[in-house]
Amino acid sequence: MKVRYQTGFGNEFATEAVDGALPVGRNSPQKAPLGLYAEQFSGTAFTVPRDHNKRTWTYRIRPSVMHKPFELYSSGTQTSLFRSSPFDEVITTPNQLRWDPLPIPTEPTDLIDGITTIAGNGDLFSQAGIAIHIYAFNKGMGDRYFYNADGEMLFVPEKGRVGFLTELGTIQAGPGEIVCIPRGLKFKVEPHPDDAELRGYICENYGSHFKLPDLGPIGANGLANPRDFETPVAWFEDREGAFEQIAIFGGNLWTCEIDHSPLDVVAWHGNYAPYKYDLRRFNTIGSISFDHPDPSIFTVLTSPSGEAGVANCDFVIFPDRWLVAEDTFRPPWYHRNVMSEYMGLIYGAYDAKEEGFVPGGGSLHNQMSAHGPDLDAFEKASNASLEPQKLSGTLAFMFESRYIIRPTKFAMETSELQHEYFEVWQRLKKNFST
Repeated sequence: MKVRYQTGFGNEFATEAVDGALPVGRNSPQKAPLGLYAEQFSGTAFTVPRDHNKRTWTYRIRPSVMHKPFELYSSGTQTSLFRSSPFDEVITTPNQLRWDPLPIPTEPTDLIDGITTIAGNGDLFSQAGIAIHIYAFNKGMGDRYFYNADGEMLFVPEKGRVGFLTELGTIQAGPGEIVCIPRGLKFKVEPHPDDAELRGYICENYGSHFKLPDLGPIGANGLANPRDFETPVAWFEDREGAFEQIAIFGGNLWTCEIDHSPLDVVAWHGNYAPYKYDLRRFNTIGSISFDHPDPSIFTVLTSPSGEAGVANCDFVIFPDRWLVAEDTFRPPWYHRNVMSEYMGLIYGAYDAKEEGFVPGGGSLHNQMSAHGPDLDAFEKASNASLEPQKLSGTLAFMFESRYIIRPTKFAMETSELQHEYFEVWQRLKKNFST
């Protein structure tokens, strides 16, 4: 299948897989073209200001209401998969936490049964906060389809290339790229034929939609540029048979029978749609004199909260870049933040950690929990010759939130939790002298 995209962030797109499928001059004619059904897919309340309104008109073979009743879903394989209240099972610790990568399943496992919830915050019923998941699977979804009524899903692949087949078109992405699936969009996931093992991270965003951050004094260009975001063109399945539709609603998974593929949208127009972005196109901006700038300068996407400048969630990356600052400790400094940070590594090494932080793993430094470089990184950076230095072959990221990020019971009990993580700072020396 050839995958084609339209470019731009949040654009008003119009696309049809069959000529003449889009009505002209109206959204809901008495009879939609080609015998299709007109159905609006809304991502915001109807009455929000125009520049915040998200909706797409779809023209589909059957309306979405055609399915059997939902029942609670249980796979029997993961105890930590999308639960209604997974963040209050254990007392949240102020300790710094770090995990090794979760293993790829040995038994045949698709995306739905391969998602493990690691941490989260907020309240999905109040539409605030996030959940953080790891996905690890080894087969496609086949005749199973999925949608998330609780939040949008930001996928960050770490291992293997993933095909997302959605109502509004198809997307392919691998390590170094991200995919955002809007709240409520139906889709299924299939691995690339050459990739038997797939793993990555998911940020399930209960709050306001991810958007591009304001640039302020940076000006009109820089960071993630809108033209580099890609949204699929119309594509559809016209299949009948015995299929399964799975939904996450109210923190629980539900399943129902459906006698046709729900990916049957022949044409659509609007601005509520999935998108992908290649993180290697990020225009990194940093100091060209002295001091390390705040990590907010690496923000790709932000989900604002009700307080200006304080995010429900920021998605931040640390990619290839030049370091040129003079008389400066160049890695991230030691710090305590009001914001909470979950960090993952896609490939390469992170410059503030010499060992123990590997691709597929993760760390959690919560609100006001001190953290920073380990001894080896500190000594190396403190004594380095400060000629221009290129960091290459590295890509780390961070989900940063104004709310305390609460690990699940699974995350605190798994053998992948590094119980000796705190030791990386215990060898730091007293260098004070008068």
